[in-house]
Parts: sequence; structure tokens; C-alpha cells
Amino acid sequence: MSGKRSTTYNVQPFRSNQEIDDFLFALRRNKHADRDVFLFLFAINTGLRMSDIVCLKKKDIVNSLNPKIIEKKTGKTRTLFLSGITDLIQRYTACLNDDDFLFPSNKGNSHLTVNGVYQCFQKAAELIDRNDIGTHSCRKTFGYHYYKRTNDIATLMMIFGHSSESITKRYIGITDDIISTSLIDFRLGF
Repeated sequence: MSGKRSTTYNVQPFRSNQEIDDFLFALRRNKHADRDVFLFLFAINTGLRMSDIVCLKKKDIVNSLNPKIIEKKTGKTRTLFLSGITDLIQRYTACLNDDDFLFPSNKGNSHLTVNGVYQCFQKAAELIDRNDIGTHSCRKTFGYHYYKRTNDIATLMMIFGHSSESITKRYIGITDDIISTSLIDFRLGF
């Protein structure tokens, strides 16, 4: 295969702690490792869309365990539940001012773009030989692990704003897992 990897639009979640650790290892090789690692951890622990994450400022998340944001895509108010990652947030934001972006751009006084995050993730994915990682991998990872832990698809549908169980299951990759598991020992004519 040539130096270019094939592009896939079948973006997958990180299904195991090992996959998450491998990606974190790759992100730590980036020039802005602290920012990129925090962004990834924040994303997989909140389930937010990347477009809602990149524009956050310190003041948006540090003054409450349950801050509210307005989702860009839907315009709906979403309550964040950050109690599980407060220590991570406090460490990362300790040197930031309230009006500082959590994820500053390398260029100018702005924040990372979703495309910038995508490019960062693509570099890290290449290091671990994955071609199925994108910005939605974080949201899917949150959903996948939430569902595996709770089996509560109804609440996950509400968190994601989906209209049906099948959409949510397909989005987080559970449908593929169920089909794969059901076919492991399936054989005919032997």
C-alpha cells in the first residue's frame, strides 16, 4: 500500500480501555499533547458533539458540577454532568483565565475548529494504524460504554437527542456487535 491510507466514513467508537489507552498514547506524541489529551478525555466523558466542545471557555465548566450549554446543532439546552471528571478539569484549567478557551487554536486568539480536531485525531489514528477514527468517535465511545455499563438505551437516546432505539444502537456500534456476536458459531452444512 502506498503512503496514503484509505479513508473511511465508518467512524467507530473506542470499544475497550486498551483502545482508549492506545489512542491516548498516540495523542501524547502531539505538539499540544496536554490540550489534545484533555479534549479527548472531556469528549469521551461527556458525549458532547465536537462542535459544542471546541468553543468552550473555562468559565463555561468550572463554576458548577452541572453547567448548562446550548447545543449548536439543536439549539437545545444541555446539562453537563461533570462530577466524574472534576479533578481532570481542575488540573487542566488551573493556569487558565475564566475567558480563556479550553482548546485554543495554534493560530490566533480563537479556539480549535472541528476540522482541526479531526486532523489531530487523524495523526494519532495513523500512529496506531486505525482508519476508523474521527471526531464522532468520542461521542460514540461515550454512548457505547454508557450502554454497555447500564443497558439503558432510553436514557442514552435522551442524552443524544435521538428519536429511536435503533438509531442510537446503530450510532454507537452496538448493532454491529450484536450481529457479530450472534454469528460467532453460526455454521451451516458442516
